[in-house]
Amino acid sequence: MVSRFTALAVAAAVTLALAGPAHAGLKDSLKQGTPDLKSAGALAFGPEGILFVGDSRGAAVFAIDTDDTKPMSGEYKVQGLDGKIASMLGTDSKSISIGDLAVNPESGRAYLSVTRGKGTDSAPAILRVAPSGQIDELSLKSVKFAKAMLPNPTKNERGAGDVITDLAYVKGQVIIAGLSNEEFSSNLRSIPFPFAEANKGSGVKIFHTAHGRFETASPVRTFTAYDINGETNIVAAYTCTPLVRFPLSQLKPGEKVNGMTIAELGNRNKPLDMIVYQKGGKDYLLLANSARGVMKITTEGIGEAESLTNPVTGGGTKGLKYETVASLKGVVHLDKQDKDHVLLLIMGADGLSLESAPLP
Repeated sequence: MVSRFTALAVAAAVTLALAGPAHAGLKDSLKQGTPDLKSAGALAFGPEGILFVGDSRGAAVFAIDTDDTKPMSGEYKVQGLDGKIASMLGTDSKSISIGDLAVNPESGRAYLSVTRGKGTDSAPAILRVAPSGQIDELSLKSVKFAKAMLPNPTKNERGAGDVITDLAYVKGQVIIAGLSNEEFSSNLRSIPFPFAEANKGSGVKIFHTAHGRFETASPVRTFTAYDINGETNIVAAYTCTPLVRFPLSQLKPGEKVNGMTIAELGNRNKPLDMIVYQKGGKDYLLLANSARGVMKITTEGIGEAESLTNPVTGGGTKGLKYETVASLKGVVHLDKQDKDHVLLLIMGADGLSLESAPLP
């Protein structure tokens, strides 16, 4: 005779078997080893402190477990950052360049992609900066990581740095902007994470308002994800500086996608970094630029905005409204630090600094 205890145990086992394995964390998909980074450019964070690194020279994206999930507080005011980094790496400030800035939302620590040296002799590093100013290097020896190779990077050597121009983790997908060797060389890829085989991405076409023509070869320089009328969109900025949106659902492998140009923000300018934030119950985009300062762009009416299909000449602007934030000068990279602050990498007369500022 089967005991009641045995019957209950058997029933529980059957229930677990039918339910399938317990939900695995994203880190469970990562394997121990040493990432073979050939370069380090665009950075972005996913859940659980996982850092995504764009490697344009190696035509790959890496997911790295930073093991950095303990929250830290405090505002940043780190002066002479380039000199401190150069000293740490055993070189001078003229021999380093910073590719990107990303804040780990789990800890609040800032991460920088750094290149030491020039050309084929250059070497990548990922550095971390705490609000206290303490700087250390993220060791890549024997870490948990995954790698996705991009199957069709651009073959134009001059554009090698544009294989990956920006990336972001969006609702289980890693979105990658850059150039490919496809007919539409401007490319947006949406790769599920945990990584499987990377797909060829979507070729994208836009009406470039400052140039007055449709283009398929200009890469997205920076982008952010934003929900418009209940649908996730990629809002992307291009050089000279059209702002374009693409519904995420349209970014399918091998597809050719037409973007909707929703603003022209002025020519002779390269967008550098963009975030979305909320203030006073309204949503805004914050865009750092090479020549036109930091722009606070309203999202009001973004869902009803008509696509711009006529030239905007003479450095004029059109579409979504914006204001230039006069207090933010010399910003070369930015990322959201928390719900009230933005973290800024600033180039000043005395070199680079890393500073917190209230969201405008």
